[in-house]
Amino acid sequence: MIKAITGTKDILPSEIAKWYYLETIVKEIFSKFNYKEIRTPIFENTSLFARGIGEATDIVSKEMYTFLDRSGESLTLRPELTASVVRAFIEHSLEKKQSLNKIFYIGPMFRQERPQAGRFRQFHQFGAEALGSSDPLLDAEMIIMAFDILNKLGLKNLEVKINSLGVPTEREEYKKILRDYLKQFLSKLSDESKKRLETNVLRIFDSKDERDIEIMKNAPLLIDHLQKESIEHFEIVKSVLTKAEVPFIVEPSLVRGLDYYTHTTFEIVSKSVGSQSALCGGGRYNGLIKELGGSDLPGVGFAAGMERILLACENENSFSLPEEKIDLYIITLDKTKYEISFDLSLKLRRKGITVELDYLSRSVKAQMREANKLNADYVLFVGGEELARNEVVLKNMKTSEQEIISLNEFDLLIKKLGD
Repeated sequence: MIKAITGTKDILPSEIAKWYYLETIVKEIFSKFNYKEIRTPIFENTSLFARGIGEATDIVSKEMYTFLDRSGESLTLRPELTASVVRAFIEHSLEKKQSLNKIFYIGPMFRQERPQAGRFRQFHQFGAEALGSSDPLLDAEMIIMAFDILNKLGLKNLEVKINSLGVPTEREEYKKILRDYLKQFLSKLSDESKKRLETNVLRIFDSKDERDIEIMKNAPLLIDHLQKESIEHFEIVKSVLTKAEVPFIVEPSLVRGLDYYTHTTFEIVSKSVGSQSALCGGGRYNGLIKELGGSDLPGVGFAAGMERILLACENENSFSLPEEKIDLYIITLDKTKYEISFDLSLKLRRKGITVELDYLSRSVKAQMREANKLNADYVLFVGGEELARNEVVLKNMKTSEQEIISLNEFDLLIKKLGD
């Protein structure tokens, strides 16, 4: 038997209502903040992600699904969407159409990492990007939108962590200070952190190795080496979040995994999904648009993992979905009358009524069981003496009341089913 590839997952019909519910809330919140949806290709030129995310990041160096097409061009399945959105922004000159572009997306991403709870090789994210403004109010807006979505889903065990990465010059100076500190512990660092010491030193804060964790407890922090402008930017973000009643903590070791972040960075984590606790994260990336060949314009955004969010919702039993039901189930009493039932179902469906009928030539009793299973509001009996008189019998499944309706009174049937 051929099975789904390791790290991928079928979203079955029984699960899809949860996805619809989440997507509805996402679109509702984003639209209230005037964000418009974008849909970009699933694969891009590999250089887009190498330049946009950073050669030294784990995503680019270890996790991307990269392949050569028949023309020999290197393509990559998108591991994230910020770089793709910025590429589309540049390619279509969106900054010439309006000064500030507020964009959101929902879709699948691909990373070849070790599958675990809430983490897949094909996974889904939603996110938002605001391109064209350096206003710290937009940094706060991103965090507020993310928090509002998770809050509306009913999640309780949330923790909002924020930090400032300052500007590139501050960060480069700080990296020298951090490397000097770490060199005295060189023999004790994990092999992975030894590699990161020169390539991506900030990521050592993310190490799960016990020796690294102990060393980093006393490491100098970037937030203590910021200049006045960066501090003021961060203070505005904190003030706005406080007024918006978004609870947060300043986490000085929060660095995020991508090279393009400046100023604000944030994560929202849940205590309901185990070790993979981050539900969403993002921040400001004022250098990315220029790095990818566009104008020197600022940007800010975030992305959220949909599988992890749904896992947190399931573990907290945080939302109750509307009861699944249909408006009408048509029971055919005579097997020779199925075509009449089908014609009737089609007319009703085209009037906006959700209808199902039997396609398996089952007994009346079996059809009634199916109607109950589908939680039908009404059952329509087609056949017998009534059909000979051009009539059908409509049964209310909640009250068990029945009435005879002439097929000549089709509008009456529509009204009954719509009430």
